[in-house]
Amino acid sequence: MLETSARLLRLLSLLQTPRDWTGTDLAERLEVDVRTVRRDIDKLRNLGYPVEATAGVAGYRLGAGAKLPPLLLDDDEAVAVAIGLRTAAGGTITGIEDSSLRALTKLEQVLPSRLRHRVSLLQSATVVVQAGGPTVDPDTLTAIAGAIRDSHRLRFDYRSHDGATSLRVTEPHRLAHTGRRWYLIGWDVDRADWRTYRVDRLHPRIPTGPRFTPREAPDVDLSGYVSRGVSSSPYRYVARITLGVPAEVAAERIAPTVGALEAVDAETCLLRTGSNSLDELAIFVASFGYPFRVHEPPEFVAHLRELATRLANSVD
Repeated sequence: MLETSARLLRLLSLLQTPRDWTGTDLAERLEVDVRTVRRDIDKLRNLGYPVEATAGVAGYRLGAGAKLPPLLLDDDEAVAVAIGLRTAAGGTITGIEDSSLRALTKLEQVLPSRLRHRVSLLQSATVVVQAGGPTVDPDTLTAIAGAIRDSHRLRFDYRSHDGATSLRVTEPHRLAHTGRRWYLIGWDVDRADWRTYRVDRLHPRIPTGPRFTPREAPDVDLSGYVSRGVSSSPYRYVARITLGVPAEVAAERIAPTVGALEAVDAETCLLRTGSNSLDELAIFVASFGYPFRVHEPPEFVAHLRELATRLANSVD
């Protein structure tokens, strides 16, 4: 049997997992009886940890309290948090850089030397290149995440690519981050359809709307759905092109915000991309250096034939 202090730490670690624990389950994990589990739960509550009893069953979960108690992280979690804080310190969320650095300083101060070495090694071998893209207010992300969690309709002013502003009412489903931008996937109530919105272009209206029953996701592959939505849907011309390379090879050159890739077989993949200019599309596809065949749109196929003739006639 574990000593009391070690057992409390183990109990706290179990309660931090996102599930409900019955007293019997905890007793089996800790190799004690249920009465001891109850006493240990009371000790954690006295230390400030908000352990809640689950209604209807003799179960427990770690809830939210009035203050932030210490958290337990395993080695991999601690390294992941440290790396995440370093990324956030120079990332795409406005105003979070200083707080990320403060949190990182506190974390690294208490990291064991073996973990500090792993984090420092990564830091010394990494160069951060600023993307230069739009940043997002953390309060905006928090408001959206809260509406998603509580299944509340979200109203916001949205600025389109041409600068026009309109009021949108959505049932928010998920936030997506492509590495350069944040997007909201949501059901547009007025348009009765799924939409993908750039978070840097929206301003939430508070309070949020009434509760809604969450809908089934628009696609099992939400990352692919977002990629298709931001890389082709907004444009006048949407192209479907087969590339003569595996999808993983094409992904090294084609970002998900530029084109959506789908493996066809071990040697080819399908690219869906878009543009408002046929010339831009032609230059974009030809610049990869991959064998390719254009399937649609017909205007792009005709434009490529004309362009090929002009280029052939321009040389001896």
